[in-house]
Amino acid sequence: MKNSILTLVLFCFVGSLMGQNNAIDKYFDQYKDDERFTMVFISPKMIQMAAQIAEESVDAEITEMLRDLKGLKILKTEEDPLAFYKEAKKKIDTKKYEELMTVRDKGQNVQILVKDQDNGNIVNELLLLVGGEDEFVLLSFVGKIRLDQIAKLAKQLDVSGAEHLNKLDKE
Repeated sequence: MKNSILTLVLFCFVGSLMGQNNAIDKYFDQYKDDERFTMVFISPKMIQMAAQIAEESVDAEITEMLRDLKGLKILKTEEDPLAFYKEAKKKIDTKKYEELMTVRDKGQNVQILVKDQDNGNIVNELLLLVGGEDEFVLLSFVGKIRLDQIAKLAKQLDVSGAEHLNKLDKE
């Protein structure tokens, strides 16, 4: 009986550690309760519900893309944004990502990174980092993501910070 309880406790402990392996999750968790940040987390269940609702009002490509998303996390602040951008760049190992686009314009840095690319147009994670004088944004899409549709999806979701993904349309 003691062995069963010990095994269960160890399993829960290891499982919680594995869930925190991701540097983005750690960074997000560090600031999710910080009042200086706007925080958005959309769970897989909520995305699936949105996909069901969207079937009636959104084109089929967006609905299909919603079904393939596993989650969305956004952190945004206007307080000392450049410092938070630099901190995120240090804490998140961006070397594990492929750089899709970097834009530096009028004191603002926008970096769009992707991870685990299946082919030329589909990725498993899209990371957006924005930092400058006005705002800091960390946005992470996880799931099967079609790059040619991400800007369209960002417009449909109408979430703060996602407007920076429109730069992909301009590329």
